[in-house]
Amino acid sequence: MKTAASTNVQNNFGEFLEAAGREPIAVTRTGRKVAVLLSWSEYERLSNLEDSALLARVKEAEAEGYLGVDETASFLKSKLAGTDEPSA
Repeated sequence: MKTAASTNVQNNFGEFLEAAGREPIAVTRTGRKVAVLLSWSEYERLSNLEDSALLARVKEAEAEGYLGVDETASFLKSKLAGTDEPSA
């Protein structure tokens, strides 16, 4: 991954935008990495990977017996109210 100072990126944005289509660019400010410039297709790929990982975690939780947000809230409300019937 290429690295570039933020002032260099500001002064030559078009060039860096084009370069980001080929590979991500780490943007630094005072020597520390603060951002990454990457292509839209790479962003979408990473977003899809994250979505897939989250979906796998949800399916795993459901397989282990997690009911979901609404059902869990209803169950907890009924327990706090001292009843055995979940509230609607």
